[in-house]
Amino acid sequence: MADSTPNASLTPLPGHLYVVATPIGNLADLTERARAILGSVDLVACEDTRTTGGLLTRFGLRRDLLAYHDHNEIEVAEKLADLIAAGKTVAIVSDAGTPAISDPGFRVVRACRRRNLPVVPVPGACAVVAVLSASGLPTNGFLFAGFLIAKTSARCAFLEKYRDFEFTLALYESCHRIDKFADEIVEKLGPDRVVCIAKEVTKLHECFLVGRAGEVRDRLAKTSLKGEFVVLIAPVNFVL
Repeated sequence: MADSTPNASLTPLPGHLYVVATPIGNLADLTERARAILGSVDLVACEDTRTTGGLLTRFGLRRDLLAYHDHNEIEVAEKLADLIAAGKTVAIVSDAGTPAISDPGFRVVRACRRRNLPVVPVPGACAVVAVLSASGLPTNGFLFAGFLIAKTSARCAFLEKYRDFEFTLALYESCHRIDKFADEIVEKLGPDRVVCIAKEVTKLHECFLVGRAGEVRDRLAKTSLKGEFVVLIAPVNFVL
């Protein structure tokens, strides 16, 4: 006989912040719990109300939305914490993936923790974790550095600093710089360093390029550079 007991985790509690992961491309990756929470909270704080509004509409959900992004995060974080302290239920989402992971979210979580307000993760898609799991590179430990500074000197300094790092390096890179970054990896770490460059993960044109850095760079040059990229760099002595 099936268990008909309601799942309490699907109902948001008053005075709680919910950190909700949303799909990074494939809408089928929105979890049952995320859908239930987003459809029940008093307010959804999001990077772009148009993007999140479209997502909610796709799933037949209607909620009040509040813009929460890089340009207003400091101010709005305290406002959200005030609402939560007053008993409101608030969910925070980014445009795609997990909030606070190279996306807005950190400051409101910190504001809530400073006030001892409950913060509940609603896990789901995260691009760096998805790529790690499917790359074939070591996953026993990794350093996630998000987006590096755009300057060539800063990126090269990072590569030199972590040349002999014992775990996998994981980064995000813009479509505008991915080809240059591939060149820098070859220049600073050598053409035989094992890397993975993945783009458009979970989307129609998902692509994984895995192998020696020189070969991956050459294959990258023959593909479209449109999309969002995750770059993994294996430890120095790793052999695929």
